[in-house]
Amino acid sequence: MLSIKANMNVLIINGPNLNLLGKRERSIYGDRSFEDYLADLRKIYANVDISYFQSNIEGELINKIHECGYQIDGIILNAGAYTHTSLAISDAIAAVTSPVIEVHISNVFKRESIRHHSFVSPVCMGSIAGFGLDSYRLAIEALVKK
Repeated sequence: MLSIKANMNVLIINGPNLNLLGKRERSIYGDRSFEDYLADLRKIYANVDISYFQSNIEGELINKIHECGYQIDGIILNAGAYTHTSLAISDAIAAVTSPVIEVHISNVFKRESIRHHSFVSPVCMGSIAGFGLDSYRLAIEALVKK
């Protein structure tokens, strides 16, 4: 059993189109909504305060990283397609002190070649991809063990 420090705070940030989980491209992303999965995560990690934020707007993702990135124990970020295009999100991650773990539901390396490059990976603690929604649980495990 892992020892979780008291009052550990983790923020999950999901980027564009991830509000459609359970509805969009089920063969890639599955048929479960993120909200349903989040309820399970909160039960499994009852001693971790897991906050959640989703936006389809790049600037809102950056603002949330700035707002929370100096005061919480970790950020789990699925920047969606912005992973492959956004220097601004990369700069926001580099600017804060909270560790950030990059997460992807699909294995981006099995997909289109544009998805093989990540602007956020170099400034993240680590990256987890290809394990479906379980990628988020694996990221929490990494933060808990940190």
